[in-house]
Amino acid sequence: MSDVDIIYQDDDLLATNKPAGIVVHADDHHDSGFLEVVQQQFPQADFLHRLDKDTSGVLLFSKNPEGHEHYKDLFRDREIQKTYLALLVGNIKNETGSVVLPIGRSSSDPRKRVVNGKKGLLREAHTDYKVIEHFGEKYSLVELYPKTGRTHQIRVHMTSIGHPVACDELYGGKRYQCPDGAERQLLHARAIEFTDRNGERRKIEAEEPQDFENTLKSLRMADKHGTTG
Repeated sequence: MSDVDIIYQDDDLLATNKPAGIVVHADDHHDSGFLEVVQQQFPQADFLHRLDKDTSGVLLFSKNPEGHEHYKDLFRDREIQKTYLALLVGNIKNETGSVVLPIGRSSSDPRKRVVNGKKGLLREAHTDYKVIEHFGEKYSLVELYPKTGRTHQIRVHMTSIGHPVACDELYGGKRYQCPDGAERQLLHARAIEFTDRNGERRKIEAEEPQDFENTLKSLRMADKHGTTG
């Protein structure tokens, strides 16, 4: 990919809409990532947080050292509010709720995080959620508000309450389920809200991508005809 979908930018900050299917930055398993694409247009850009490879949505980059320090401090002090949209497996009975369970690395699978790992390696994690829409007994569309920023936090927390993200091969386990036509975990970073270096309050939003919207349309149609549940 060569084009970057820029949602907002100022002297310090670049807000992008990351597509699914690309890692945030190069690592031992990937020669390049979204950061390297962004740096083709903004050589000084540096990522401020991460999204999983198959998660789409709002991703922030700093454009200079001063901006980087400001926003990293906001993330560290939990002064950045994030909203995600996810299609979860199953019919969530409680319309709102919270999952407050510490997360650590799995001792059996280095790719995974768990809520019942070794006690000394666990880190506190808190996710609030609100159900937006039900699709029979099979799926629930949910907004999620992570208060902490642990690796795979939403995916781990939702799995821990029996409602993994749809199409999540890593965490779906025995409850793995994926709507027809969907090809990746249905998790989207919808919005980020923060105070910039000038004291202005900003909310950056990204509409869900076409594949996510197509899945929802198909589920609504099936639900209308009584074939979802």
